[in-house]
Amino acid sequence: MARNQASTPSGASTPPRTAPRPHRVAVLALDGCLPFELGIPQRIFGRAADATGRKLYEVATCSVRPPGPVRTDADFAVLVENGPEALATADTVIVPASYELGPVHDEGVLTPELASALARLRPGTRMVSICTGGYVLAAAGFLDGRPATTHWSSAEHFQKTFPRVKVDADVLFIDDGDVLTSAGVAAGIDLCLHIVRRDHGTAVANDVARRTVVPPHRDGGQAQYIHRPVPEPQTATTSAARAWAMTHLHEPIQLRDLACQESMSVRTFTRRFREEVGVSPGQWLAQQRVERARQLLESTELSMDRVARDSGFGTAQSMRQHLTAALGVSPTVYRRTFRATAVPR
Repeated sequence: MARNQASTPSGASTPPRTAPRPHRVAVLALDGCLPFELGIPQRIFGRAADATGRKLYEVATCSVRPPGPVRTDADFAVLVENGPEALATADTVIVPASYELGPVHDEGVLTPELASALARLRPGTRMVSICTGGYVLAAAGFLDGRPATTHWSSAEHFQKTFPRVKVDADVLFIDDGDVLTSAGVAAGIDLCLHIVRRDHGTAVANDVARRTVVPPHRDGGQAQYIHRPVPEPQTATTSAARAWAMTHLHEPIQLRDLACQESMSVRTFTRRFREEVGVSPGQWLAQQRVERARQLLESTELSMDRVARDSGFGTAQSMRQHLTAALGVSPTVYRRTFRATAVPR
């Protein structure tokens, strides 16, 4: 008899297996919260389901005080029905942006009631921030010695306020295992979709993205959104080269091939590409190939060699190196984990 298999008396029916409970997500609504950011977790996690339609997450919005109204930065308050006790049972806690966090307000972030609420957290709870919500994580010590990001306009102040944090203002979000941070506003959507993808695979995350009518993955970082005092000419872009590359990922692609699509020199193309996308052409290509490999591993039974060829890595060894670096697991482990959770097309 298998080690974990319970014996059943003769003639008795085997009791039905209980479905695993949904992952619990607590969203912390602070005074001055931005309604758009506050609603992102419910919109993304609330729509994630497996192939049978079972909800994969349970989302609860909570306050640091007993249930009641919470001020927002808009002309209305929100009625929050859960108090800080919701944090005690959460598997993931998300702190959205608040107008009262960051450079606009320099008062102490970690108020007694906020500190008391965070003290309810269980060890190992995954912590997530959207935009200036990172100030809460930093003030509570979750970001000490870790890489983190926030809205580009707050990055300098954030770094000065919390010198022990390794601030990177060039990215849309940072995944540091059990602590994740995102840049402003829509980057919160990117991060939440990334978490769904990390937890349940590309197919589930893509299904949520389609239902939300947002791209499942955005390229580049915050650099492409920062206002420059002297605008550069916008007569040439790299969008045609990127579109061409997406239809030729399975082929060897050189930098000069991409530049030729835009009739630019390699030097000009590289500069323009980084300005528009936020990463180098080589980094972007690697990202697209990793995503293609993930989709094939989840949705097909192709051999590892075939997946590697079709995603442009050439060999299974090269694909294994790239996926392990990007995802922390081998292609074989990734397929075994996510193949069964794919949402039917």
